[in-house]
Amino acid sequence: MTNNKAIDLQKPIEFSSHAREKMLDRGATESEVKAAIRTGSPEPARKGRLMFRKNFTFNGHWRGKHYAVKQVVPVVAEEPNRLVVVTVFVYYF
Repeated sequence: MTNNKAIDLQKPIEFSSHAREKMLDRGATESEVKAAIRTGSPEPARKGRLMFRKNFTFNGHWRGKHYAVKQVVPVVAEEPNRLVVVTVFVYYF
């Protein structure tokens, strides 16, 4: 079963405290997360949520290793008047 639910990407984006903690732990910025939501590739996530995947040029070091690309993947719950970022995954490669 696929989730073809479209969400309103123009709604304001807010961050849960858990999402902010994970962004800090995993090296994502607020602007990267917002860009991923607005212009990334949407995918269905658990509990009827959506996640958005976007690659950013990184060419830097993360935890002692060099990576060319950072992929930011926020998980978003849509509420009537806002989009809430519930968590953020970050992949380096």
